[in-house]
Amino acid sequence: MKTLPSHVKSYKMTPVFDADSIPKGLLKDHNTKNGVWGVIHVTEGELEYTIEDGEVNILTPENKGTVEPEILHYIRALGDVSFYIEFYK
Repeated sequence: MKTLPSHVKSYKMTPVFDADSIPKGLLKDHNTKNGVWGVIHVTEGELEYTIEDGEVNILTPENKGTVEPEILHYIRALGDVSFYIEFYK
């Protein structure tokens, strides 16, 4: 998983989602626009984060997920979880 570039700045955050409130679009392949990065912040539990090349990461409060611009990815709740996504450009 790539790391967030140092030159990008946070500009928006989602609400906090749980296993029951995850938007359906996040559960299937989707991507961000050109120049838009994301960081998935898990506040409780675990989230599986799969990137288009087949790389699978288990996200926890200690292990954030970096979303690269225009790269297909999706998530899956691993039991009870809460998380939010912070967007950068």
